Amino acid sequence: MRDTFVKTLMELAENDKNVHLITGDLGFGVLKPFWERFPDQFTNAGIAEQNMTSFAAGLALQGKTVFTYSIGNFPTLRAIEQIRNDCAYHNANVKIVCVGGGFVYGSLGMSHHATEDLAIMRALPEVKVLAPGDLVEAEHATKAIYEYQGTCYLRLGRGGEPRIHENIENFQIGKAIKVKDGHKIAIFTTGAIFDEAFEARELLIMKDITPALYTFPTVKPIDRETITECALKYDVIVTIEEHNVIGGFGSAVSEVLAELPNPRARIIKIGLDDIYSSIVGSQKYLRDIYGMSANQISKKINENFLSEEN
Repeated sequence: MRDTFVKTLMELAENDKNVHLITGDLGFGVLKPFWERFPDQFTNAGIAEQNMTSFAAGLALQGKTVFTYSIGNFPTLRAIEQIRNDCAYHNANVKIVCVGGGFVYGSLGMSHHATEDLAIMRALPEVKVLAPGDLVEAEHATKAIYEYQGTCYLRLGRGGEPRIHENIENFQIGKAIKVKDGHKIAIFTTGAIFDEAFEARELLIMKDITPALYTFPTVKPIDRETITECALKYDVIVTIEEHNVIGGFGSAVSEVLAELPNPRARIIKIGLDDIYSSIVGSQKYLRDIYGMSANQISKKINENFLSEEN
């Protein structure tokens, strides 16, 4: 995803000299083509994410479209006061980009796990929150936040994510995308954990369970229309996120369901169960430990499906 983001941003920067990228002293391997081609549109702010964010707000208020870039929690949680006071409050045209959402940097421990960022960022008024599920969504999401006038958060994976879509027609901030039809169960997923959800669906089909599958590249504003349609059509909605189940994607879906007068569907939220990970390991390993691997997802859905049937 990060390579797709940089490639797309370079295309935008070529046509708009007001595009400016700021890094918090990392990403040199992937960002090198950008700074070599656009040296006047690039700044290394150093390991000083709060300063980076305030600097970005100042540039934005002078007419620039600014992208800040760092890994995990660093461009978000470390700089949350500056995002709130300097960017969001002034509706500054700053796009905060996190590479490594969830457990991407699992081997570096809890300090590098981005598992509360969606909840915290979506709590800020007027901030748009996007978490694309594949390279195609990442490209469209980058273009969409560039075109949006205001503060946005873009949560990326790291790299090697499988391709979901050949292309997307009419990508819009705030709109979900149906990937597979199904019956009785609808699976909603956001971000790069889509690959686990897709594989889980394949495992469930082998057990004669065929869920519908949706990807939500936008967490805020959430697609209320799609959620409402599915709540009236399906028995169960399952949300999957590589994030704490408190306050994130599953909570956003639950808020919509709670306001419906007679929803047919009940909700199952799959994610990190309101804990910090004290375990160190690869992203795949941690997903399995915390119930977010394809096998664990399919097992949980199958158990709930059988209890519904009985």
